[in-house]
Amino acid sequence: MKHTLTPQRYLILLAVTLSAPLGDALLTRGMRQIGTVDLHHLGLLWQALFNPYIDAGILLLIGFFASYMTALSWADLTFLMPATAFGYVVLALVSRFWLHEPLSGYRWAGILLIVCAVGFVANGPSLTEHPELNRMDSGAAR
Repeated sequence: MKHTLTPQRYLILLAVTLSAPLGDALLTRGMRQIGTVDLHHLGLLWQALFNPYIDAGILLLIGFFASYMTALSWADLTFLMPATAFGYVVLALVSRFWLHEPLSGYRWAGILLIVCAVGFVANGPSLTEHPELNRMDSGAAR
């Protein structure tokens, strides 16, 4: 079984890569507007549901899970991990330049370490053969 990436699959990979970090950044921005939530201020969670940044963040994270599950249906986890690792780089850049968070050299080194580690894990076939699943599929097609 040969693995091919169609334009639709490239779009799914792009959605996996961008939707999680952008959704997290939007949630962060919205929760900074809401303030600190603790047991004495649980009503702020209700107020958070009406914040447009939080709503957009939730929608992007739902999109991430949908695209991630879609991608997992045709690709191995080790094939998808580089896309999510690149998402860490996107998140770091968004955090630094849009949320104005300080990023120390240690954080950048950690991001680089994660990306390198995922590169080692992903250094394999992009689609694992599953002979027992192929037999089941061919039996169901009869």
